[in-house]
Amino acid sequence: MQVFIAGTGKLATELLDALTPNGGYALAPWPGEAAAEARAIVVHAGSGRELDGISRFCQRTRSVLVELATGSSLEAAGAQAGFPIVLCPNTNILMLKFMGMLERSGALFKGSQIRITESHQASKTSVPGTAVAMAHALGVAAAEILSVRDSARQEQDLGIPPAHLGRHAFHRIEIQDGPCAISMETRVYGDSPYASGVDQIIRAIQQRELEKRLYSINEFIENGWV
Repeated sequence: MQVFIAGTGKLATELLDALTPNGGYALAPWPGEAAAEARAIVVHAGSGRELDGISRFCQRTRSVLVELATGSSLEAAGAQAGFPIVLCPNTNILMLKFMGMLERSGALFKGSQIRITESHQASKTSVPGTAVAMAHALGVAAAEILSVRDSARQEQDLGIPPAHLGRHAFHRIEIQDGPCAISMETRVYGDSPYASGVDQIIRAIQQRELEKRLYSINEFIENGWV
């Protein structure tokens, strides 16, 4: 099956460089509405300027649209879209499974002392969304999250390898109840987990006939498709 990557930014470029189809599908940049009139999978990793054209293509050809953007206008489409849409604002599958576990079980730790530490590259100034979601699942106020951006502390205290100080995502959850303590860490280095996740999503789509409706990546995980 043909897979198109739509977008000209960093994420789209990384996907085109990192994905290795290995015979399962053909990979190419999105050529616009001049694309061959055949069923395909379109991965949208752009700003949204091309969404209207992509949507028309998917309606005509019964193609599947994989949306990687956060807050996409497609989120309101639902069953009115006329073709399958898979919403994947995060494609790190292992992290999504971990977050799902926290959401289901976080309330069990009510009453315990909980500390959340997060670290990203110094250039990250936006809200650490994953850490906030962890805090919400565990009943911790977002203001209590400890954020680390100093590279010396990241390397010495958190063990971030020097080669990955420029791009990483680290989260540590510490839960203490009297003499018993639990510590959980997540570490993401570089770009490969995201490309790997997109590859898993593409292969899952190839193996089944999706309905003309909106899917979330969490539905794929809960169904055991990825």
